Amino acid sequence: MKVIQVMFDTLKRNSLNAYETSDIKTPNFDRLQKKTVQFNNFFSGSLPCMPARRDMQTGRYNFLHRGWGPMEPYDDSMPEILKQNGIYTHLVTDHKHYWRDGGATYHPRYSSYELIRGQEGDNWKAKVDKDMEIEGLDHIPEAFKKRKMASMSQDFVNREHMPNEEDHFLHRTVEAGMEFLRENKDADNWFLQIECFDPHEPFFVPEKYLQMYGLSQDDFNGWLLYSHDDYSTEQSQQMKGFYKALVTMCDAYLGKVLDYMDEHHMWEDTMLIVNTDHGLLLGEHDWWGKNIMPVYNEIAHLPFFIWYPQLGVHNESRNQLAQNIDLPATILEFFHLDRPDFMRGKSLRNVIESEDEVNHDAILFGTFGSNVNVADQEYVYMRAPIPGKEEYLYEYTLSPMRMNRRFTTDELKDAVFEHSFEFTKGVGTLKMQTSDFMGKSYQRFGNKLFNYQEDPEQKNPLNDIEKEFEMINKLKEIMTENEAPSSLFTYYGLDQIHTVEDLRKEHELLDREQEAYCKNLKFSNYNIKDGYLTVINAVNDSTIAQSLQTDFEKNIDVVTEEVLRNWIQENLEPKEKARILYQLDMTLRID
Repeated sequence: MKVIQVMFDTLKRNSLNAYETSDIKTPNFDRLQKKTVQFNNFFSGSLPCMPARRDMQTGRYNFLHRGWGPMEPYDDSMPEILKQNGIYTHLVTDHKHYWRDGGATYHPRYSSYELIRGQEGDNWKAKVDKDMEIEGLDHIPEAFKKRKMASMSQDFVNREHMPNEEDHFLHRTVEAGMEFLRENKDADNWFLQIECFDPHEPFFVPEKYLQMYGLSQDDFNGWLLYSHDDYSTEQSQQMKGFYKALVTMCDAYLGKVLDYMDEHHMWEDTMLIVNTDHGLLLGEHDWWGKNIMPVYNEIAHLPFFIWYPQLGVHNESRNQLAQNIDLPATILEFFHLDRPDFMRGKSLRNVIESEDEVNHDAILFGTFGSNVNVADQEYVYMRAPIPGKEEYLYEYTLSPMRMNRRFTTDELKDAVFEHSFEFTKGVGTLKMQTSDFMGKSYQRFGNKLFNYQEDPEQKNPLNDIEKEFEMINKLKEIMTENEAPSSLFTYYGLDQIHTVEDLRKEHELLDREQEAYCKNLKFSNYNIKDGYLTVINAVNDSTIAQSLQTDFEKNIDVVTEEVLRNWIQENLEPKEKARILYQLDMTLRID
């Protein structure tokens, strides 16, 4: 019994002809569709990269209890459970966060691993004086600009050492997986995870694939800035073209795995899973990127394919709900191993066997501290944090690391040790108020309800209070099942909603507040209006917020970014000023 998992990062569902008609060349994904069961309602869980991987090892949601971070001491790890039961597990990946702060406890769970260097500003090749001209960053806030320049300059150094396709990290990653197959194809009881960071940005694409779309490497440096869509038509087409070319390259390398399975008759006894962690916005909803806007379908609604050799079902699709937390249970059951007590995901075997079987009536997905999202077979509801409730957002961890860094002493100084959850197996955790979240940024989007089956592009939010209340009840039920802390219900205002009438009152209050804040004001664009509301909500003193509104009504013809920033600089104390400017930067954020 063997399992091959081929995972791509940031693979958009609408980039594959297996799901939607596209001009992207993906013949091997078309071929994969015929050999597997395709899931049509497969969703992400925790976002983005490493939170998703914790979901895929533990079968539990990460984002209800902490942000980006390592595996915890109390976590049940699927590859480690396999290893402990005599199943050899091997990981090959070029995803740099596996060996960085905030991710460095994932790969040791495998029997062996091979880490491919050079992706996305990986600190790989050394060059002291990089001295590079990097354009297009002038309007980025200074803190983000410094971080982005460091990643981009390191990436450009790394690229100098990858002049040919054979040097490219995607080639080296898949080739490392093929080496494992050549060495071990006749052995039994193993799990191979070939995890490719592509087609995640930066879109570094060999010329061969760019030429298929009439592009060259001189057209675009591959780095996508997370922002509102203010690019020219030509720029947009070039950036989308680079993504398309990279997806086509991914398709070509997927084909190598399929060819090998064909040649060596591996379909007889080898499970194949092809999946991704999340998608990306490429201009849809007037956004580029992820993390700073609602988690729309293009980010959360994912492609997923599986071949289960004992069942033999292929060239079929399933419409039942499933998501990334279901992968560990599926793989464990394939090897006849029990699912741990605290694993919430469920094996997909019964769903593959029958279109009538249902594992989930509803599922959750989201980023820690941002909108919490619940989806059933038809609807998705996005619940925003409540302004002024930031003090109720806590992180729980015994591994105090974040993306690319350790927790600071300031973050830890007020931490308390608390026994809060059953899934920690009798072990307490550090509990602390978090400063590493984007809840303020998400407050401005409000709550959104969509019928994603009838409106897959999510252009028409619904005003259906009965359905919204129904989805809120599903949300609360799943949060409770997953031991979400009680404070999180307060953070999202869920503890105040017990009836439809409660929800109606909440609607009326929010409408009155926003209308009152924006009355008699004109904004240079809708993003500046978002920024203004963010500042209003972020200011702790209501009299200062009222002063801002009054000043603007009396003295400002059009509210611009410059006007907002000047008012903050002139009217707030230094510590408050820094906090509010940070929140404004998040709202107006580029990257």
